[in-house]
Amino acid sequence: MSVNAPFTVTGNTIVITATTPAPAAVQAISSTLGGNQYRILNTGTVTAFLGFGANATIAATGANTPTGTVANCLPLLPGTDEILTFIPNAYFSANATSSTVIYITPGDGS
Repeated sequence: MSVNAPFTVTGNTIVITATTPAPAAVQAISSTLGGNQYRILNTGTVTAFLGFGANATIAATGANTPTGTVANCLPLLPGTDEILTFIPNAYFSANATSSTVIYITPGDGS
């Protein structure tokens, strides 16, 4: 039987206000070596498109409403509260049709 460890915060929460166009990307820095899990919360009432990547340019490019295939883009439904795995110390940006607040906290656990 496996036991899931509770989510432990390993860095400061970043706040992104998802808009169109997407804002400049922000880095979520973990205080642990190799920390690559993030608790992501979409507080809005619209879907936000989260761009992510190893640098600000990649994250900003991914933060677009897809009209086809878009790399480094993840749709976040309204009210999403998930723990997801990305690269350590990733950059994030987000696009939404109306102003939507996204909270991203680096950590470990489930």
